[in-house]
Amino acid sequence: MDNNATKAMIAEVFNEIAQGIKSGSFKKKVRIGLTILGSEHGVEEMVKAAKLAKNKYGDFEIVLIGSKVTDDFEVVEAADAEEGHKKMVELLEKGEIDGCVTQHFDFPIGVSTVGRVVTPGLGKEMILATTTGTTSTNRVEGMVINAISGISAAKALGIENPKVGILNVDGARQVERILGEIKNNGYEFEFASSLRADGGAVMRGNDLLAGTPDVMVCDSLTGNLLIKVFSSFTTGGNYETIGYGYGPGIGSNYDKLVNIVSRASGAPLICEALRYCATCAQNKVLQIAKAEFTNAKKAGFQEEIDKVTKKASASTEEEVKMPPKKIVTFAIPGIDILELEDACKSLWKEDIYSESGMGCTGPVILVADDEGEKAQEVLKKAGYMS
Repeated sequence: MDNNATKAMIAEVFNEIAQGIKSGSFKKKVRIGLTILGSEHGVEEMVKAAKLAKNKYGDFEIVLIGSKVTDDFEVVEAADAEEGHKKMVELLEKGEIDGCVTQHFDFPIGVSTVGRVVTPGLGKEMILATTTGTTSTNRVEGMVINAISGISAAKALGIENPKVGILNVDGARQVERILGEIKNNGYEFEFASSLRADGGAVMRGNDLLAGTPDVMVCDSLTGNLLIKVFSSFTTGGNYETIGYGYGPGIGSNYDKLVNIVSRASGAPLICEALRYCATCAQNKVLQIAKAEFTNAKKAGFQEEIDKVTKKASASTEEEVKMPPKKIVTFAIPGIDILELEDACKSLWKEDIYSESGMGCTGPVILVADDEGEKAQEVLKKAGYMS
């Protein structure tokens, strides 16, 4: 490094210190790692992303992990992507970096990533909870956990009271009921309301495009598909440009800040993924998550999940005789598709004939007009409706 470059660096450091003292907010910059091996677009694309982030954002440092291909950044050398992950974990455990952006990572069961996209309808940022990893082998339990993880990420981004929507996939109504119960029990958050005329916390495709909620809750397979579409719908899919990537892995007690991007992610997206990771490090997202899960558990989080999963297990073992057929024209919406058959059986046990169907907004149960009110009472009492 020549003498002029050295002087410029020293001047920049002193200027930052002076500004920090003046504002009263001087903080040591967080250090964010970036593994640069394994991208489909090559090492050059990864270095380009780091340079974009360095020029655009000045409040965090970037450490490259991989080949020594540039003198613009500190580089921790690694021979291949596998070694890069090992070096990344070592640096995180030693506290030499505060977080890292990487392609692909094997999170333990119970941890999955919280993505962040820019929706095309209104250009609004929206959190997708979640996009990779597995929070639970039970779909409903996983989505409830994903909601807490999404709220944690939103709060780390400065959204004090994030509004939560649940994507209309299998299990959504069960998730809505569980979240509603822990909300009633003291866990503080707000449900979003769909922009569709009938509203409600269960979100439709229109809400995805518009970014109706701050946090969109889904299973990680659906979230993975969605973030790929949001990230690369303008490029044909082989080069991701829009958004902030697949996000940090979050779980109730996970202690390493690892943000994921795809092997197809391009420099513009990786630049913003570095920003996302740095913000999560600065605002201690993993500590926020630990507190959120603690509060959710105090509100009966696990007990409410167990009620739903145990009820489903018991109902599948029970045989119920169907009552005589009737003409059914009274439609009861709001039943989760995963519980539709069991909900019908709960009515049969009360000698109410019912059939399952599919309306324009999702599953419905059909009963005779004169039994509609009684049927709703039975379904509420059995826990299939809110």
